[in-house]
Amino acid sequence: MKEEEYFQVAPGIWGMRIVFVNIYMVETGDKEWVLIDAGLQGSGGRIKRMAASLFGEDVPPKAIILTHGHFDHVGAIHDLLSTWKVQVYAHFYEMPYLTGHSSYPPPDSTVGGGMMSSMAFLYPKKPINLGTRIHALSKEGTIPNMPDWMYIHTPGHTPGHISLYRGRDKVLIAGDAFVTTKQESVMSIISQRKEISGPPKYFTPNWLAAALSVKKLRDLRPEVAATGHGMPMYGAELIAGLDNLVNNFKEVAIPSSGRYVKEPAKTNKQGVQHLPPAPLSKTLLVAVVALSAVVAFSIVRKAKRGY
Repeated sequence: MKEEEYFQVAPGIWGMRIVFVNIYMVETGDKEWVLIDAGLQGSGGRIKRMAASLFGEDVPPKAIILTHGHFDHVGAIHDLLSTWKVQVYAHFYEMPYLTGHSSYPPPDSTVGGGMMSSMAFLYPKKPINLGTRIHALSKEGTIPNMPDWMYIHTPGHTPGHISLYRGRDKVLIAGDAFVTTKQESVMSIISQRKEISGPPKYFTPNWLAAALSVKKLRDLRPEVAATGHGMPMYGAELIAGLDNLVNNFKEVAIPSSGRYVKEPAKTNKQGVQHLPPAPLSKTLLVAVVALSAVVAFSIVRKAKRGY
C-alpha cells in the first residue's frame, strides 16, 4: 500500500479514509498496535494492507476498539476477525448492538443538511453479533493493550459511544462525538473542507447527551483531534472550533426539526427501545391529506344518496 493512501495524525497514530469514514491504527510498542474502528463493509483488504505497510506482514493488532457500532464503523469487522484472532472491546452500553440483541434507533432522514441525510433511511441499523469476541470495557476508563490511553464515555450519537484520549500529548480520537466535516453534505465529504460539526445529525437520537459529551471533550483542551469523519485538526483551530460548537450547540449542531429533537430515543440495558413517533414527511403528509379528502368526498356523496 502506498503511504499516501493513509495519513499520520500524531506520533504513533495513523488514519485512513474509507469512502466517508475513518479508521485509526495506534502503535503501542515494537510492532504492537491497536485498531480503532473497522470501517465499511468490504474494506477489510485495505485495512490489512495498511497494517502490513505500517507494522509488517502477519502482525495482527493486539485488540480492536470500537468507538461505537454503527454500520460504517464495524463494516469489515467479521472479515478482520476471520484473519486476526484478537478480541474486540466496546462500552457496556453498546453491547446490545454488537451481540445481536437490538437494532439502533432508526436514522432520521428529515433532519436536512444534504444528501447524506436524505438517504439515511437506507442506512443499516440492525445489530451485528460478535459472539465471544466482544467484551465490555472496564468501568475505570482503561483500555486493554493501550496503557497510555483512557476512554471517555461520550453518549448521544449512540448510548455507548466512546472517545479515546492520550493525556501526555493531548491527542483525542473522538469517534463521532463531533466530526471535522459537515457529514450531512456529500459535497463537504468530497471536498473534506474542515469544519468542526456535531455528530452526524441523521444518526444521533439523543441531543442533550450529545451536547454534554462535546463539552466534556472540549474541556480537555485537546491539541489534536482525529474524528470518525473528516481530517485531523490541531491547536488553535481545533480549540476555536470546539469552543464555537459548545457555545452554539443548539444553532450549529441540533437540527431545526426531526424525530429526536424534542424527545430522545431510549434503549435500556436489555436493548428494548422506546422511540418518539416518526414525523410525517411533507410528501407523506400531502398523500395523507389527499387520501383523507377522497375518503371524505366519498362519504359525503354516499350520505347525499341516502346510503
